[in-house]
Amino acid sequence: MKRIASLLVASTLMAGSASAELLDLEKDELTFGFIKLTDMAPLAVAYEQGYFLDEGLFVTLEAQANWKVLLDGVIDGQLDGAHMLAGQPLAATIGFGTEAHIITPFSMDLNGNGITVSNEIWAQMKEHIPHEDGKPVHPISASALKPVVEDYAAQGKPFNMGMVFPVSTHNYELRYWLAAGGLEPGFYSPENITGQIGADVLLSVTPPPQMPATMEAGTIYGYCVGEPWNQQAVFKGIGVPVITDYELWKNNPEKVFGITNEFAEQYPNTTLAVTKALIRAAIWLDENDNANRPAAVEILSRPEYVGADYEVIANSMTGTFEYEKGDKREVPDFNVFFRYNATYPFYSDAIWYLTQMRRWGQIAEYKSDDWYHETAKKVYKPAIYLEAARLLVDEGLANEADFPWDSDGYKAATPAEDIIDGIPYDGRTPNAYLESLPIGLKGEQKVVGVEVQG
Repeated sequence: MKRIASLLVASTLMAGSASAELLDLEKDELTFGFIKLTDMAPLAVAYEQGYFLDEGLFVTLEAQANWKVLLDGVIDGQLDGAHMLAGQPLAATIGFGTEAHIITPFSMDLNGNGITVSNEIWAQMKEHIPHEDGKPVHPISASALKPVVEDYAAQGKPFNMGMVFPVSTHNYELRYWLAAGGLEPGFYSPENITGQIGADVLLSVTPPPQMPATMEAGTIYGYCVGEPWNQQAVFKGIGVPVITDYELWKNNPEKVFGITNEFAEQYPNTTLAVTKALIRAAIWLDENDNANRPAAVEILSRPEYVGADYEVIANSMTGTFEYEKGDKREVPDFNVFFRYNATYPFYSDAIWYLTQMRRWGQIAEYKSDDWYHETAKKVYKPAIYLEAARLLVDEGLANEADFPWDSDGYKAATPAEDIIDGIPYDGRTPNAYLESLPIGLKGEQKVVGVEVQG
C-alpha cells in the first residue's frame, strides 16, 4: 500500500523539506481517489515529491472504476477527497443526480481534453475542411461533421458519440462544439435524463480508458475525453482528434479536487495542508517552462497512476499534440497546472458549468443571476486556497506574485476570439450569456415531453 511506503520514508523527506511549519492536523491518514487521466498529475506529484509528507500527511491514492464510484466514495466517506469533474461538486450540491454538499478549494488544471472521431468519420469530414500546405486548418468546426450526420440520418442510422459523465466538462465541451457547428446535441428533462431529447447526435457515457476500444468496435463514432485517450487513438491508428479544448475555449477550467463540506469543517487544518501540497505540485508541474514534464510523464505512465505508455502521455503532456498520424503541432498550453492562476477556484468557472447545466436542461427551470452566484460560492472556496497559498509564501515555498490576492473570484470576460463560436463569456452575467447562445434553453424555457416550450 502506498500509505505504508509513505510511513517508511516520512522522517527522511520531512527532515529535508523547506522550512514548512506543520499545521495541527485533525486527521493525518487520508485516502484520495482518482481516474486514470493525465490531469490527476497534481495528486501523483504531491505524493511522489513528498509534498504530502512535508505537511505531515500520510496519503493513499486509489484509482477508481468510474466517476460515479469515485463520487459515491467521497460522499460515503470511503474516500477523504478526490480528483473530480468540476461539474460533480456543483451537481451534487444542487441535487442533480445525487445530493451532497461537495466543495473545492483547488482547481486541478486548465485545458487537457480533445474530441476524436473514427477514421471512417474523419475521411468523410475532410472534404468539408479547408487545407493549407496539405494539412487541415485548425480549429476544425463541427460544421464539417454536420453533412456526415445528415447523411447518417438520411440512411436511418443514429449518430452516436461518447462522453465520460453527464456533468463532465467533456459532455459540455462536446455539446458546445456540436452546437457551434449547427448540430443539436439534445436536451435533458426531469422525466428523461438521457440527454438525447431532440438530438442530431446521440451522446452517451463511456469510461475514459474504454473510449478507444468502444470507438474501434463501432459502438460510437467519436468521443470527447481527457488525455491520454485521444492520443491513444492516434497511436493505435483507429481515430483522429479533430479539436482540443484549448482551441474550443482557450484556457478553459477542467478538473477540481473535491471534498465534502463536512470534511472541510471538521478538519480545517488538514484541508489547508492538502491544499498546500497540491499547490506545490502544480507549481512543480509548470515551473521552468515545463522542465519537469518528462519526469511527470514517467510518474504517470506507472500502472498505479494512468498506466499508458510513456510516449502516448508525452505526446500531449510535453507541449505538443498529434492530430493525424505525423501531424504533430506545438500546443504548449495543452496541459496547464499552475500558469494563468489555473489552481485558483474561480466563481466564474463554476458559473460556466451551471450555465451549461441550464442550457441543456439538467437545471430544468429558470434561475436568477443571484442563484448562480450563490451556488458558485457554496462550492468553490477561494478563501481556503488563498490561506494555503499565504502559508506557502510565508514559508518560502511559493512566490507572492503568483497568486490573485485581490481577486473577487471572477475572471475577466473571455473574449470572443478565444471561443470557437465567437461568443464571449462573462461569469458576472449568466443569464445574458445564456441568451447569447443560439442553441439551448434560455429565459423561462423548459423541456416538456420532446419539445422546448416557453
